[in-house]
Amino acid sequence: MPGFEGDVGRNGGGGAAGGGGAAGGSGAPGVGRPTATPVYVISVAAELSGVHPQTLRVYERKGLLDPSRTSGGSRRFSERDLARLRRIQDLTSAGLNLEGVRRVLELETELDRLRAELDKARADALEAIERIHRHYRRDLVPFDPSPVPYIPSRRRR
Repeated sequence: MPGFEGDVGRNGGGGAAGGGGAAGGSGAPGVGRPTATPVYVISVAAELSGVHPQTLRVYERKGLLDPSRTSGGSRRFSERDLARLRRIQDLTSAGLNLEGVRRVLELETELDRLRAELDKARADALEAIERIHRHYRRDLVPFDPSPVPYIPSRRRR
C-alpha cells in the first residue's frame, strides 16, 4: 500500500486504545490475541465490524477508538482496534451510551494494569520468601536427636 511502509501506529503499546479488556481472539485463524499491526482501511474495518464508516469516525472523535494514520493521513485499523470495536458494540447493545462505554473501557484498562501490577507484586513476594527460606536453610544447625543419658550430680550438703 502506498504511503504505508514505515508508518508507526499510535496504538502499538497497551494504553487506552489497546485491548481494553476485550475478550476473544482476533478473528483470524490460528491467532489467539489481536495484533496492533494497522492493516485495514476504514471501509474494510467497517465492513468487518458491521457498522457504517461514519460510526467509526464518530467513535474516533469521541475517543473510543484511536486508529493509526498513514503519512497521508488515512486511517488504518488493526485487529486490536477491531476487538475494541466489538467490545464497544457489546456495551452499546447492552444499553450504555458512548460516555458510559468510554468510562467502562477506561476502567477495564485500569483493571488490566492493576492486575498486572498485582501479579508482579505476588511474584516479587514469592521470590523474597524463597530467598529467605534459602537463607534459613543455610543458617540451620544440625540437631542430633539421639538421647543423652541423664546422670544426676551429687549434691553437697
